[in-house]
Amino acid sequence: MTAYLISGVSVCGADKPSDLLLYDGRIADSAEAPPETVRIDGGGLVALPGLVDLHTHLREPGREDAETVESGSRAAAMGGFTAVHAMANTDPVADTAGVVEQVWHLGQSAGYCDVRPVGAVTVGLRGQQLAELGAMADSDAHVRVFSDDGVCVSDAVLMRRALEYVKAFDGVVAQHAQEPRLTEGAQMNESAMSGVLGMRGWPAAAEEAVIARDCLLTGHVGSRLHVCHVSTEGSVELIRWAKSKGWDVTAEVTPHHLLLTDDLVATYDPIYKVNPPLRTKADVEALRAGLADGTLDCVATDHAPHPIEDKECEWEAAAMGMLGLETALSVVQQTMVDTGLLDWAAVADRMSVRPARIGRVADHGLPLAVGAPANLVLYDPGGKRIVEPKRLQSLSRNTPYRGMELPGSVVANFLRGRATVLDGQLQ
Repeated sequence: MTAYLISGVSVCGADKPSDLLLYDGRIADSAEAPPETVRIDGGGLVALPGLVDLHTHLREPGREDAETVESGSRAAAMGGFTAVHAMANTDPVADTAGVVEQVWHLGQSAGYCDVRPVGAVTVGLRGQQLAELGAMADSDAHVRVFSDDGVCVSDAVLMRRALEYVKAFDGVVAQHAQEPRLTEGAQMNESAMSGVLGMRGWPAAAEEAVIARDCLLTGHVGSRLHVCHVSTEGSVELIRWAKSKGWDVTAEVTPHHLLLTDDLVATYDPIYKVNPPLRTKADVEALRAGLADGTLDCVATDHAPHPIEDKECEWEAAAMGMLGLETALSVVQQTMVDTGLLDWAAVADRMSVRPARIGRVADHGLPLAVGAPANLVLYDPGGKRIVEPKRLQSLSRNTPYRGMELPGSVVANFLRGRATVLDGQLQ
């Protein structure tokens, strides 16, 4: 395996530059560099532990026209991720050991990042009976995160049973918090803007009611709950309250909910149609504050690729979802670092350390120290780029940032010491 010596790099934004030697899959003492080591000038670059995404839709099996495990893994590598969690809403649904093992093996074969399948909570995502949680946990995929993402586990009894079940193998239930009756036919955030546009509104209370219920259930059962794609100010307050009680509740926020607001829906461009919907400026500010103070544990992309025909149509018929893997770090820099809300060490915590811990992903989210696995990303925060959909690695093109100038770029990405991205190019 090629050895790499990265000289004069800022590790997690530290003031004093360091040298990092990647050798034999691990970080080694830089004085022990072998003769044929490839040398990389790290001046002006930031080294972060490889990013970990708790919420990625890779679409395979079933919707390979939108994304495959391989294409999604390439996008992840270009975004600085070394591990992603593949959501269960595939066709067939990842609700058995056989399907999660298929996804895991496809990830192993692609080799651009570690793909950790998420198992469905209920059979077929139908919310009627628990899926084979134990069998998926015991499979080769070692599933530890379970979610019906795309739909809510709305039955309180079934949600309690799932929380009780996963305790046996230290699993976590990741809830898509959306009360179905309150959001039936909803098209965008319920706000003054929805009234102006004449669209059926999606109230914040539909998210917050489920979060409140599930936090109470988690405290009662003594299990682990993770809340997907938090989008409202009230949700942040509920999670802050649950944490104050000592309950094992974690939560994520997406890059697009940190940057975009429901004002964009006035364009009627379905590129901005997403679940949960874009919210108000006050919600965005609360989400940023919640991520900054640690109430929201991590950033997760909710990378949701769709083919052109599912997005380039009238708003009501369009699919919900946005691409996120290749732009996440830039959006976090713009909304959190450049605004002074987070430093680079905190970005490493929110985008690597905490998500790895929540997902129980070994060898990821570890300090960049001698002896640690060489999973890391080199990032240039000083650059700028215009987002061009055709240049993305995803098979789909539904990025809400098309034509937008974003800061920073991934220069290199390493998975156990092997370069998956070098000089900004996929390897």
